[in-house]
Amino acid sequence: MKPMTARAAAVGVATALMLQGCPSAYQHAYEQETQRLENRQRIGEEQEAAAHAEAQKYAAVIYFAVGYAAIDQDGQRELKWFVQKMQPYPQAIIEVYGFADSTGGAAENQLLSQQRASNVAGFLNSQGIDASRIVAQGFGENYAAASNVTTKGRRNNRRVEVTVR
Repeated sequence: MKPMTARAAAVGVATALMLQGCPSAYQHAYEQETQRLENRQRIGEEQEAAAHAEAQKYAAVIYFAVGYAAIDQDGQRELKWFVQKMQPYPQAIIEVYGFADSTGGAAENQLLSQQRASNVAGFLNSQGIDASRIVAQGFGENYAAASNVTTKGRRNNRRVEVTVR
């Protein structure tokens, strides 16, 4: 059943008073009820905003082997931790961004980064996060976290970042 709006609830209370023959009480009751319900709605919105701000504090980064999109045990452990942290925030939108180093060609890296992001999104979904809350995108070699000149830099670029929007 859909919750009643503040206006609909106030009209219901006011109508009952009006039927009792008290038009000024009708207006006063309507205004009071509307104000009370609007305050409850505002408080609920403030609490939701605070919860969203708290959820945005959490993120996960998963690293991948050269040329692979499979999530290893460390990555699974990181994602399970993230899912656990998201349990209190069932409305949070999860962003999953995949990246690749410059080991392959640009088109190959774009596809690989998308596969990585899709695999992470699928894993999150398998752990209970609704797929409609997950946005996954691959960026290929774009937005490198480090230089691709060094081994460590390339490793840091073979990643998926998971954040809360």
